[in-house]
Amino acid sequence: MLKGRESLVRLVGKRRRFLPNRLAILESTLNLCSDDHCNPLPAEKNLDPCDDGDIESRTSREYVTCPVCSCRVNGEDSIINSHLDECLSRGTKRKLTQSTLLQLNFYSRSKVQHQAHVLKSEKKESSVGPGDGPMPNNIHKLPKDASYIENDEIVCDSLVECAMRPQKDCLFDTLNHCEGSNGASEICCSPKNKISEMVLGKDDLSGMILQTFIVGRKFSNEKELNLGERISLERDPTNVKDPNAIKVISADSECCKMLGYLPRELAQFLSPLIEKYCLSFKGLVTTAPRSSVDVVPIEVMCDNKLFHENNFDNEEFKSLWTSIQKAIDSTKIFTPIALKYQKNFSLLIQEVLQSYSHLLSGDEKHFLDVFSSLSDDSQRLFIRLYLRKGPWFRMSCTSYKEVLDPKRAAKELSEAGYLCCFDTTEADNTDMIQILNILAVSELREIMHLLKKNCNSVMRKDDLVASLLSAYEDGLCPLLPDLILRIAGICARITSKAELLIWRAERLFFLNGEQNLSSFLLVDMGVVKYPTYSCIVSDQIFLDRNDLLAYEEAMEVAQLIDQALDEKDDKMVLRCVSVADSRVQPNQCTTSESVPFFSCFSASWIYSKVVSLGVSFLERENRYNDAVLLLKRLLNCYTRDGRRGYWTLRLSIDLEHLGYPSESLSVAENGLLDPWVRAGSRMGLQRRILRLGKPPRRWKIPSFAESIKRKITEVRIQGRPLNHETGMKSRFYGESGEQCSVEQLALEYYSAEGGGWQGVHSESGIWLTIFGLLLWDVIFSDVPNVFRTKFQTAPLDFGTDSFYILRQNSIESQLQKIQDGMGEEILITSWESHKGTSCNGVNWDRHSLAELRAAVTCIGGPCMASLCRHLAQDYRSWSSGMPDLLLWRFNSEYSGEAKLVEVKGPKDRLSEQQRAWILLLMDCGFIIEVCKITPC
Repeated sequence: MLKGRESLVRLVGKRRRFLPNRLAILESTLNLCSDDHCNPLPAEKNLDPCDDGDIESRTSREYVTCPVCSCRVNGEDSIINSHLDECLSRGTKRKLTQSTLLQLNFYSRSKVQHQAHVLKSEKKESSVGPGDGPMPNNIHKLPKDASYIENDEIVCDSLVECAMRPQKDCLFDTLNHCEGSNGASEICCSPKNKISEMVLGKDDLSGMILQTFIVGRKFSNEKELNLGERISLERDPTNVKDPNAIKVISADSECCKMLGYLPRELAQFLSPLIEKYCLSFKGLVTTAPRSSVDVVPIEVMCDNKLFHENNFDNEEFKSLWTSIQKAIDSTKIFTPIALKYQKNFSLLIQEVLQSYSHLLSGDEKHFLDVFSSLSDDSQRLFIRLYLRKGPWFRMSCTSYKEVLDPKRAAKELSEAGYLCCFDTTEADNTDMIQILNILAVSELREIMHLLKKNCNSVMRKDDLVASLLSAYEDGLCPLLPDLILRIAGICARITSKAELLIWRAERLFFLNGEQNLSSFLLVDMGVVKYPTYSCIVSDQIFLDRNDLLAYEEAMEVAQLIDQALDEKDDKMVLRCVSVADSRVQPNQCTTSESVPFFSCFSASWIYSKVVSLGVSFLERENRYNDAVLLLKRLLNCYTRDGRRGYWTLRLSIDLEHLGYPSESLSVAENGLLDPWVRAGSRMGLQRRILRLGKPPRRWKIPSFAESIKRKITEVRIQGRPLNHETGMKSRFYGESGEQCSVEQLALEYYSAEGGGWQGVHSESGIWLTIFGLLLWDVIFSDVPNVFRTKFQTAPLDFGTDSFYILRQNSIESQLQKIQDGMGEEILITSWESHKGTSCNGVNWDRHSLAELRAAVTCIGGPCMASLCRHLAQDYRSWSSGMPDLLLWRFNSEYSGEAKLVEVKGPKDRLSEQQRAWILLLMDCGFIIEVCKITPC
C-alpha cells in the first residue's frame, strides 16, 4: 500500500454516494495530469442520454407468479424456463429485506406477493451545491393518489406495448387498475398489526392486561429478576429527563425496590391516567432476563378499585387509552431497544443544530428541523435506507418490522424532500447502471428477450447490464427505462440534499470518518464503552460556513483519489493530485493559531495529505521530477508540521535518484536543522549525510557520527526454515516441530538456552497499553477544546505537540511518581477502574494484567518514566517501530530485569525508525539487542 493511503482511507471513512462538487473539481486547471505526450487530459463530462426511438412491440402475454421467488414473470415459455432455472440454481428463496447492524433481532419475513408498477416522477431533482443560498427542493414525489393492487393476478398489455404509450396514459392506466385497492402496501412485506378494540368506559378496564417491557435497568440496584416476580407501577414526577416517567416497583420486597421504568412511548399516555383517574396497576415478570441490563417482558393489569367517578371525561379517557393500545401494539412488533437508533439519529441532528448552527444556512436548518416533525415510520424508514449501500432501492423489496406503514412513510419522506423516485424522462447513464444492477439476472434476461436481443444462459450479470446499456446509448432501445420500471416497480433513493446534510451532520458530530450511527448502537449494546471526561468548548473548529464548505470540497478530492486508486485509474489519480496541488496553501490566520490541533480540520491540511499520497504514487511510477516539485511545495507551505521529516527524507532520496547527490546532501543537512524532523526521519537523514558526505564533498565528520555508529549487541541463532520465497514473511520449525514465526522462534531460544527469560511478542502494543494506563487520568483531564463529543477515545490534541505543552505540569507529576517506583500501583488502579473502556493505544485483550505488572516492575521506574515522557512529547513519531520482544525475569518477588529484542529474519534489516528507537532506548538505560535468525 502506498505511504499515506491508510490514513487517507481512515480520513474519508464511508464513501459518499453523492459528491456535489465532483464536476467542478474535475474541470479544474491541471498541472501534473497529462498523457504520454504531456498534453493536458480533458475533464470528464456527463454523457447525454440518447434520443428516443421506436422499438417493435410484442403481443401481450399473461404474467404468472414464480413458485420459487414469488416474482411476476412474463408468461412466455422460454422466459419462464429461464427464470426457473435461475431460481433453482440459487437454491434458496430470494431475500426481500436487507438487514443492517441496527437489526438487533432476526425477524421472520412474511411471504406475500409483490406487483411491479409504473410510477412517474413529477419533477427532476436539481443538483445540490454547497452555496450559501437556499437549496432547491425540487424532487420527484410519490403521487398522493397512488394505490396498490391487492390480488395476485393482473391483466394488461405487454411490457413493450405499455412502454410505447405516452407516459401520462401509462401512469393513468396503472392508477385506474388500482382504484379498488384497500391500501395493501407494495413497500412492506409484513401486514400491519391490528390495534385492539378500544376501551369504551372505565368498567372495561377491569382485568385488561397490558404486555410491555421494563427498560432502564441500569438505574436499578436489583440486578436479578425471576420469572413470575410480582411488580407494581408508580409515577416518578420528579424525574429530570422525563416528567411522565413511570417506575416499576418490586411488590415482593418489603422495601419496594425499583426495577426500572416503563418505555417512554407508553408512559407519556399512561401517566395522565394514573394521575388524573388514580388508576393503579400490578403485574408480574413473564420472562427472566439473561443479563442485568436486558429489557424485561412483563404483564400489568389495571386495578380500578380506586377509580374516581368525579370529573370523568369519557372522550379524553378514550383518546389516551387508544394511544396506550397503539404503543402496546407497537412494542409487540419490536422491543424498545430496537428503536434506539431512531432516538440516536434525532439526538445527532439536534446536537448539530444547537452546536453548529452558525455553519448552516437557514434553508439547511429548516430542512434538518423538518425531520423531527416527521412520523416515526418516516424517520425509521429514512434511517434504514440511509445506512444501506444503495443508492437506489426497490421499494417492493424493502421491509422493516418497525415501519408499520411504509407506503405512507415513503410518501411523507418524498414530500419532505428526503426521498425521490427514478425519472425515466431524464435518466442519465449513471442512474441506468445503478438501476440495472439492482435487478435480478432473470429479470435482465427477460428484458433482453423482450427487446429481441441475443441472450444465452451463460451470460453474467455484468455482461447483461453492459449489453442493455450499450443498446440504450446507441439508441436501439430508447424505452429501456420504462421497461425497467415495469419490472422493478417503484425505485427510490435518498435525495442529494438529504445525503449531503446528513453526511455533514455526522461529520460535525463525530469529527472523523471512522465513526457513524453504528457507534451509538455499539454503546447501547455494551460492545464499546467510552471514557468519562468533560467537554469544555471555548473555540469553534470552523470559524464560518466558508471554512466548512472548503473542508467538505477537500474531502471530496480525498474520496476521488481513494476511489481512483482502488480502480487503478492512474489518470484520475493524477487529476486529483493536480487539483490538490493547486489548492495547497500555507497555514492561514485562523483558529488554528490559538488552537493548533484544529489545523487537521482545514481544507489545506486535507489537500496536503492528497499531495503527499501523490508523491508516493509518482515515486512508484518513477516520476521523480514531479515528486520533487510536490515535495518542495509541501515543505515551503507547511513550516510547522510533523510530516516535514518524511517529506525532507523523500526529497533527499528522490534528488539522488535524479543524479543530484550534492543537492541531496544539502537537503539532508538542512533537514537536521528543522525542529520538526524527528525520530526515524532524523535518523535516516543522519545516515544519508554520513554516506553522501564523504570527501571530496565533505571533509569534516559530523558531530553525531559516533552516536549513530554505536555498536548494537547482536545474537545469532539458527533455525530450520520452512520457506525461502522473497517477499513473504519467514517461517521456521520450532523446537516442537510445529511451524512458527521468527519472533516465536526467538522466544523459545530466550526461554531456554538464552537465559530463562519470560516474554511476549509485543512490538509497540504493550508499550502503548502501559502508557495509556499509567497516564489515563492525565489523558482525560479537563483541558479546553480537546473533547467535543462523548465518542472520543483520546483528546483531539493527542499525538501533537500541544498534548504535552497543555499538560506539562500534570504529566511531569505523574512521571515523577512512576520514577519513584509507584508505576505498578498506578497500573493496577487504572486497570481495575477502567477495564474494558476504549482508549487510544490500549488493548485490553492482548495482554493480561500479570504481564503488564511484570513488565513495569522489571523495567524499573527511571526507564519507564523516560519512555513515557518521549511518548507524551511526541506520540505520533514514537508510537511505532519499537522492538519486537519484551523479555523479563525476576530476581526476587519485587525486582527483576528486562530486555528488549528486535528480531530479524535472514533477509531483513533494521528500518530507520527501528534504529532510532534502539538508540533512544539505549540512552534511556534499557538492555537491548538484535536477534538475527539464520537458516541452518
